Amino acid sequence: MKITSLGFRTDLMLRSMAGSLVTHHPSHVVVRTPANPQFWWGNFVLLGAPPRQGDVARWSAVFADEFPGAAHLALGVDGIEGDTGDPAELAELGVTTEVSSVLTAGRLVPPARPATGVTIRPLTGDGDWAQARDLRFACHDDGTLDPEYRRFVEEKVSEERRLCASGHGTWFGAFADDVMRAGAGLFSDGSGIARFQNVETHPDARRQGIASSLVHHIGTWGLETLGARTLVIVADPDYHAIGLYRALGFADSERQVQLHRAPAPAEDGSD
Repeated sequence: MKITSLGFRTDLMLRSMAGSLVTHHPSHVVVRTPANPQFWWGNFVLLGAPPRQGDVARWSAVFADEFPGAAHLALGVDGIEGDTGDPAELAELGVTTEVSSVLTAGRLVPPARPATGVTIRPLTGDGDWAQARDLRFACHDDGTLDPEYRRFVEEKVSEERRLCASGHGTWFGAFADDVMRAGAGLFSDGSGIARFQNVETHPDARRQGIASSLVHHIGTWGLETLGARTLVIVADPDYHAIGLYRALGFADSERQVQLHRAPAPAEDGSD
């Protein structure tokens, strides 16, 4: 299947570099990450078109056949306009619909209010990566950090470290007094396209210009050192961070559709 969505093309680029199994079929793509079955968007089916009337049974059966032990349902929808499909079909699937903005830039504008008192550098060694893990816990601590979610995060951070060790990109941290206050990664397969991952700022360090300085630093590194011609970042259109990206020179290019249904409460997983 030929994929038109830049968001999903770079998602699959990342999954392939991380060792996931990506299988193309005429009407869909199956992505498997056996090492982390709790990672919804590492274990999903990418549809070639939005679900239309009569598609529910078909795609439910495809997902069940491909992931017989999965408690979740995750379907990506290829396209650039944000078409989510037939509302009645989505209701029958019982899915949550997420439409994200895919932003791109070929050059960046310096932040209007650069951060002070922080050092931005690549992560090195176990201590830095432990801080990256703890930063993610802090950014997503809404009272639901159960053991299963912690394992999911640990697996993801380990995967990100392996991607860096394999030479596919670098994870950077913004440090104040040797404490990591923000972090993000940038990865490429050498095609000229580089994708940002997990721009995160500690709740106590927000609104200080740290994230803007971090993204600008990483993006400049990507353009000048990684050999990227296009930087890609995917963001929630309703979250304030998207304004930060636009101010740095990113422009909205397309909209990416993800459909998911969480596991039943008794066997809750993490996306």
